Amino acid sequence: MQESEVPRAVAAAMSIAGSLDLTVDDAIVLHDSNKLTLRLLPCDVLARVAPVAHQVAQFELELAQRLAESGSPTAALEPRVEPRVYERDGYVVTLWTYYEPATPPEVSPADYASTLKRLHCGMRELDVPTPHFTDRVEQAQQLVANRDRTPALADADRELLGDTLRSLRRAIGERGGAEQLLHGEPHPGNVLTTRNGLLFIDLETCCRGPVEFDLAHAPEEVGEHYPDVNPGLLHGCRILVLAMITTWRWDRGDQLPNGRQLRTEWLGQLRAALDRHGPDIPR
Repeated sequence: MQESEVPRAVAAAMSIAGSLDLTVDDAIVLHDSNKLTLRLLPCDVLARVAPVAHQVAQFELELAQRLAESGSPTAALEPRVEPRVYERDGYVVTLWTYYEPATPPEVSPADYASTLKRLHCGMRELDVPTPHFTDRVEQAQQLVANRDRTPALADADRELLGDTLRSLRRAIGERGGAEQLLHGEPHPGNVLTTRNGLLFIDLETCCRGPVEFDLAHAPEEVGEHYPDVNPGLLHGCRILVLAMITTWRWDRGDQLPNGRQLRTEWLGQLRAALDRHGPDIPR
């Protein structure tokens, strides 16, 4: 979120919580990216705040409710208020349970894989309209092709990203195989280590595709503990995901705090991966 927007976004969240009879004297910024994540005190509620145009809040809320009903390992909505999207001063706000981080915060690959498998099992039971993972790849392709939005991207790097996204999108899409509802970005930043075990957050990126696409966002060791994984498909998905997240960092509107550093590092990693293995998916 733009720095100039943060005070208004915080004020909107505090005002909404106060109107719901939650006691709010302070707000701590926990994360600031495309949306703002706040811990409201002393009521101890987690608020997620985004510009009103960010309309996936309703989808995320409804999906979280359905997954909670099935016992899936996802963060719960705040039980003291009506579970809905609140709007004020140009921002949408959703209110969630705040979980005190467990100590130590480290997550074993086996626990990570087991929890992700449970999430996938719960998602498999849901029939909800979501994008296909190739739709998200296409968004990255469009960004690479748009020089106005990626003005700092050198021609050679633009060609590398464009070719990788195009070839792997086609290769993975043509393999067929089982597909289901996915988290979309189950990386470590979207996993909470709580006293009640691991919980996944940030469901706005849900899409349909092979489970290997989700596993590609997790540390490599996690894939070794996830049952019945296709190693070749996982390899291809890892390179595809690396190309996608690298592309997002070159967007001139990217708001990840260390995005400029990461975009250069990840380009280097992508080149190294392609030099070692090439863009083809092993059978």
